Amino acid sequence: MIQTTRIVCFVFAVTAFSVGPASSQTTLEIKDFLTMPITGLVDGKVGNSVLLSRVNSVKEEPGGATRLFIPDQNGPLYILDKATQKLTTYLDFNGRDQRPGMFHRLSYEQGYGNGLNCFVFDPDYRRNGKFYTVHMEESSMNGSSVPDNKNFPGLNATGYVPTAAIGSPGPAIIEGVIVEWTDTNISNSTFEGRAREILRVQLTGRAHPTGEIIFNPAARPGDPDWRVMYIGQGDSASGESKTPFRTNPQRLDTLLGKILRIIPDLNEHTTTSTVSENGRYRIPNDNPFVSKAGARKEIWAYGFRNPHRLSWAVDPANPANNRLIANSVGLHTWETVNIIHKGANYGYSQREGNEIVKDDNTTGPLPALDKILVYVHDTPTEELVVPTYPVAQYGHVPGGGDAIGTGYVYQGKAIPALQGKYVFTDITTGRIWYSDYKEMLAADDGKPNTMAQMHELKISWKNPYSPAASAQIYDTMFPIAEAAYQARGGKDPDLPGRSTVSGEGRADTRVAVDAAGELYIYTKTDGVIRQVVGAK
Repeated sequence: MIQTTRIVCFVFAVTAFSVGPASSQTTLEIKDFLTMPITGLVDGKVGNSVLLSRVNSVKEEPGGATRLFIPDQNGPLYILDKATQKLTTYLDFNGRDQRPGMFHRLSYEQGYGNGLNCFVFDPDYRRNGKFYTVHMEESSMNGSSVPDNKNFPGLNATGYVPTAAIGSPGPAIIEGVIVEWTDTNISNSTFEGRAREILRVQLTGRAHPTGEIIFNPAARPGDPDWRVMYIGQGDSASGESKTPFRTNPQRLDTLLGKILRIIPDLNEHTTTSTVSENGRYRIPNDNPFVSKAGARKEIWAYGFRNPHRLSWAVDPANPANNRLIANSVGLHTWETVNIIHKGANYGYSQREGNEIVKDDNTTGPLPALDKILVYVHDTPTEELVVPTYPVAQYGHVPGGGDAIGTGYVYQGKAIPALQGKYVFTDITTGRIWYSDYKEMLAADDGKPNTMAQMHELKISWKNPYSPAASAQIYDTMFPIAEAAYQARGGKDPDLPGRSTVSGEGRADTRVAVDAAGELYIYTKTDGVIRQVVGAK
């Protein structure tokens, strides 16, 4: 069934968002690229484990290789050989309850960001074989945090020592763990080498954990940002709580609700950084709060609810336009795209989008004096700062969505109309939009009401489960994921989960890019990765 076109237009003000006119619409042509192994449950009854495959990113191996690395939050880290379409398990993080993986305390069943949450290659991977992962562990669970190499004998776990968790104000629920892996044979499809824990953060809730880790792709050897890691650290849902920990995203003595910046390799930038308290990484001397008494030196920017997705916008024609972008999931009102500035305060939990957040978590107009008191500990200082506002946002309203997903500035060749456009998704509804990157830069002007316009993208897809059917046009990825979910044996009447705007079911839609800058769309609910092959 072809969905009818729905164009939602809003007044350009603090209570709305701006959607482009019908004439600007582009339809993405997609085809199924890879159906992932089912690692969840099909019964439709148990939390996130009902998602057929919790694929959480797609990363192309650097240096002209022909392989994609694909993490599944339920545990496996796969390698796909693009030439042969052979999928192999490179590592498996899930060693819970007699499972064959490495970590016996992996937290993966509850919380959308739990399990194996992120994977990224070191910028110098072809030379040093290093990559980094983020996974979650249960704080109260018995058992060792040292990886078990019984089923992965290529891993030499000798010398692997877990670090003490960096404390956070609030109860210890789970821990976010960043690990450095060094593969001594990167041409193989099984891991051979060592692992070293870098950072462990105490998280006070299962929501909004340690998110994406990323390196600046424009940095080169000798640059200050070469091999420097940026980390999207969620607030563990503390910012929406009615507890003394509500101020965590604003507090500079905790890592929660922040963008962090560290140097994971202790041998890098030795003259322009200091070694961390746990001795596992370095902290750049030019981080904004290294000299502020009581503040965590790792902080690059603060005041976030859940900046779970990071990407770099790289402008080959004008490097001065290169920016780090963070997509942050909102509470009840706004989903935001943010250009990240050193030391900036993005407002949460006193702001969401371009509105104030009240004590009951509703939002309203900004105050006449639009400044926020600086918190170093649990009480404010006398210092005031002006918050930094998003460059694009959408609401929890029809035509909007519930939770912003990934986003990338498109640099591929398959879709000329999207060159220089920032393409991003809503997770639950499966909507896909783009904003012009130049408009986003212009909206980064310090004025809360200036926003880049959003343009809705349609999707053309031929259902492979109905061979006689022709390609149809869809408003969102939701019915596409639903068709695959049902065809693969999913038992939920529609899709697992529910949200305010998406209703019964969540599409769990995100985008990825390969080394050529071409787009992929993946959906956790049905466990399928789809390739964008063109547009019309």
